[in-house]
Amino acid sequence: MEKYMQIALNEAKKALKKGDIPVGAVVVKDGKIIAKAYNKREKNNVTTHHAEILAINKACKKIHNWRLNDCELYVTMEPCMMCCGAIIQSRISKVTYGTANDNFGFSNVLKENNVKIESGMLENECRKIVQNFFVQKRN
Repeated sequence: MEKYMQIALNEAKKALKKGDIPVGAVVVKDGKIIAKAYNKREKNNVTTHHAEILAINKACKKIHNWRLNDCELYVTMEPCMMCCGAIIQSRISKVTYGTANDNFGFSNVLKENNVKIESGMLENECRKIVQNFFVQKRN
């Protein structure tokens, strides 16, 4: 659903404002958002503070269970290996991401572990926000 990806993009914009790689994530259960987050690795100086990990942690707290059965994750960029591990361990059933992560994307691991994948939702917007971030960082 594009509305969830748009919310993830809004989260990514928060990361951008704070100088972090602009990635946002939203966890949905039964058509309801139960958690949303954005990258805070630079802000908090914590390697694992990726949007997906933070959203998963919030979702677990919200439902009082580490098992996120029947939950879906919407994320603006293809998850890295670390985030894929957390997605698999938390038992999220589906991941929808906006743009590919050519350097660190591991969605193939999700497929191998029976997590449904959808890619390319709002792809241009998701790709542009990340590209513009790195162009600005290099200048």
